Amino acid sequence: MSVADDLALILDAAREAGRLAHDLRARGLEVEYKAGNSPVTNADLAADALLRERLGAARPDYGWLSEETADDPARLGRRRLFVVDPIDGTRAFLNDRPWWSVSIAVVEDQRPVAGVVFAPEVGETYAAQAGQGATCNGAPIGPSAACVVEGCAMTGDPRVFAHPSWPIPWPEMRIEQRNSTAYRMCLVAAGEFDVAVAPIPKHDWDVAAADLIATEAGCYVGDHAGRTFRYNGPSPVQRSLICAAPGLAPLILERVRHIGTAS
Repeated sequence: MSVADDLALILDAAREAGRLAHDLRARGLEVEYKAGNSPVTNADLAADALLRERLGAARPDYGWLSEETADDPARLGRRRLFVVDPIDGTRAFLNDRPWWSVSIAVVEDQRPVAGVVFAPEVGETYAAQAGQGATCNGAPIGPSAACVVEGCAMTGDPRVFAHPSWPIPWPEMRIEQRNSTAYRMCLVAAGEFDVAVAPIPKHDWDVAAADLIATEAGCYVGDHAGRTFRYNGPSPVQRSLICAAPGLAPLILERVRHIGTAS
């Protein structure tokens, strides 16, 4: 199958999973808590099951990696695999805030080649195919022209940037939280924000689809040391996340490089 076929498949599947999650929330959610006090709902699990059944039936030779499915090491032997977060931003989903998304990537040889981030509550579908640019609701997107940290639009946890441990204190910025990591990255890709910083590890399913979308839009995506992400390793975790407009990326990386000395 072509990458274009894969993109069409995951677009339809993401929309179907998003509708299912929305409908289940309207009926009332069942909530449990995983290790680390992370919530998981019956909608997370139902959307995961739907995606695994539909995508697995369409591409039985692809591997599978999802936040809500026990990891199967067999994925390591697959050249292509789906990397899925059925509901990214479950806390927003639980609290009736709009900043959650369905995130699906097709990874080939450790890099995403097709990606979709569907945010049902705001009516936004972000998509990308390797080498073909990125879109929101079918229209091309690109990052901002920001090139100064002071006054930039940062999406992240405001408490992170106020912490006294930063070697260089952060200047005044417009900082707004968005629960879904993938959605934050897409907002940077579309120029709605200038940069997203998460100085903590992120799983492959948090970032794979949005990595491709933001990269294809023209953003920098990688860790605090300036390394791009590689996916489908034995431990599907990235050390940190920096997603930035190209004019800001070197300035942000200069401020966060010290993270590596403690990791």
